[in-house]
Amino acid sequence: MDRTKARLIEAAGEVFARRGFRSATVREICSRAGVHVGAVNYHFRDKEGLYTAVLDHSHQTAVKKYPPDLGLGERAGPEEKLRAFIRSFLLRILDEGIPAWHGKLMAREIADPTPALDRVVQSSIRPLYTYLSGIVGEMIRQEGSAEREESVTFLCAMSIVGQCLHHSTGKHVMTALRPADFDPADIERITDHIACFSLGGIRETARAGKA
Repeated sequence: MDRTKARLIEAAGEVFARRGFRSATVREICSRAGVHVGAVNYHFRDKEGLYTAVLDHSHQTAVKKYPPDLGLGERAGPEEKLRAFIRSFLLRILDEGIPAWHGKLMAREIADPTPALDRVVQSSIRPLYTYLSGIVGEMIRQEGSAEREESVTFLCAMSIVGQCLHHSTGKHVMTALRPADFDPADIERITDHIACFSLGGIRETARAGKA
């Protein structure tokens, strides 16, 4: 990537994550990047083009570092795959080094969507959802339930994603409420809990559908 473009993306990621798309200014981004204010128009057309590039770069960097299967082999079962997916999701939104603003930026976009969200859904979110729904669907079929499989799979997948996201979007509330022995940075413990909770929920949902 061109050095100026890379500096703009890094600077813009920090500004967008802190201020949000609407409040961020091209002038502040260029000042932080140490480039002329016209560089945004030259490389990205406008602020929205820069924002879209930042979202794409952020997601690609995070998924490359923490792929949804975390390198599991083809023989891994659905329970192993689900735990790996949850752990990789938490690492992408909570890890401070991929870059540090990734989780906050994505949380902002989900909570206060911009016109770029549709592209993010199609290019970034949908492939992850397809992978997760494949895992959930396999587990539901193992329980012998095929009734309303598509809608049940969707709801189960959204419940898993919602639990993961809450550790980012609800971080301040959780910090205020947490018991003394809970560390919000303990990704392994959070992964184990969400995986266990989700496995039980998927099984119970499948059994209810079968009944």
